[in-house]
Amino acid sequence: MTKQEFVDAVAHKTGMTKRDAGTAVDAFLDVVEGALKAGETVTFTGFGKFHTTRRKEREGVNPRNPSQKVHIPAANVPKFSAGSQLKKAVN
Repeated sequence: MTKQEFVDAVAHKTGMTKRDAGTAVDAFLDVVEGALKAGETVTFTGFGKFHTTRRKEREGVNPRNPSQKVHIPAANVPKFSAGSQLKKAVN
């Protein structure tokens, strides 16, 4: 599902216009992004949790030249953990 398909589904489900649904989806994404940038966790009980973790720096391998080692710097990476209700719904 693309972002536009998601916006269309939200508009259909809520009765909002596609423009209003797009604005709401963009606002949701901005809030989640801002919270993760600030190091916060966003939790929706039953649905899941968005959070960040610190990935340590490490040595990698250049896929074009497997004998060449590449340094990969440390980074903060976003993660999502599915909640129990979402797991049940998918199964």
